[in-house]
Amino acid sequence: MSLDLYQYVALLRDLPEHGLRKGDVATLVDRVPHPKGGEEGCVLEVFNAVGESIAVVVVPCSQVKALHSDEILTVRSLLQAS
Repeated sequence: MSLDLYQYVALLRDLPEHGLRKGDVATLVDRVPHPKGGEEGCVLEVFNAVGESIAVVVVPCSQVKALHSDEILTVRSLLQAS
C-alpha cells in the first residue's frame, strides 16, 4: 500500500484505549520501522471536527487505508466511543 505523508487515512480497527473507532479519519504524519523487524508503523494524528489535535497514535500500516472519492465523512461524539 502506498500512502503519502500528510494524506488522510481511515482506521481499519477500533482503538478503544484512545476512544477511536474503525472508520475514524486521521492524518498520516510519519512512518516508523518496527523495533524488531516487524511491520512498519504509521504515526497518525487525529483531529476533532473543528481541527484541534486530540490524539497521536502509532498503528501497523496494514490497519489504515486511503480515503476514496466514493466515501463520505461523518460526525460522532468522542464521548460515545468509550
